[in-house]
Amino acid sequence: MAMNDIKVLTIGGSRNIGYFSSRRLLDLGAIVTFLLRKPNVFDNDEAIQEYVRGGKARLVQGDALVKEDVKRAWATAQGDDGKPIDFLVFTVGGTPHFKLTQGFVISPPNLVTQSILNCLETLPTPYPNIITISSAGLTHAGHQVLPLLLKPLYSYCLPVPHADKCGTEEVLAYCAGWEWHAEDSPGPEVLARDWKTNAGLPTPGTLKNVVVIRPALLTDGACRADTQEPASGSPYTAKEGDLAGAWTVSRKDVAHFLVERVIKEWDEWKGKRITIAY
Repeated sequence: MAMNDIKVLTIGGSRNIGYFSSRRLLDLGAIVTFLLRKPNVFDNDEAIQEYVRGGKARLVQGDALVKEDVKRAWATAQGDDGKPIDFLVFTVGGTPHFKLTQGFVISPPNLVTQSILNCLETLPTPYPNIITISSAGLTHAGHQVLPLLLKPLYSYCLPVPHADKCGTEEVLAYCAGWEWHAEDSPGPEVLARDWKTNAGLPTPGTLKNVVVIRPALLTDGACRADTQEPASGSPYTAKEGDLAGAWTVSRKDVAHFLVERVIKEWDEWKGKRITIAY
């Protein structure tokens, strides 16, 4: 897929995978709209400011938990040229804090799930392609194939943010027509019992152009894919479904996969839930 002037709405793009992915897209010529609670996060980011001055980056102040703010972000990303939005890159994730009895917690506990619901209930037509970041080891089946030493970490430290990610995946599975096991549902604290009746939510099986990326334990390491010789192959493994023995992967390599593989090779990856790890 040619990148020049494709339209992208990034939600969760102020840092980490969302930021690295958006920078790659901007460098390739895309028009990227950011929904940001604090647009001043980019005040000292000269690279982003250059794209803002050039009209390639658009900054919308708002919160993905507020449906009207999401509507404004869609409208800004759409613009007035009549061309549809090509991609939603959804990488929302809260800043966790640690509690001894609960592990890492986020507030609200359904931050990611409610944000994706707001996005889906306000989708423009035609529907854009959707890419969202989840996590390896969320489901019962995924947890079973984690490396043994990671299982206690995931079970004790990450159940709250992972429940939120499960809610997001359940919503997307419903709209895309994918299988979802009831044992993996996060419960009413994350996903209300009547969520399927929400106005505007796409009907089951109608949201075909979706990709869920499930990274292994994330690190702040360099992007190996940018420096490794092509003849050596890819530094990471990406596989549909669960990936046994998935230890770690850097946020920058996930961003590389999202842009250089998933978006550029959309027909190969669309409609899949993909685990990525070194």
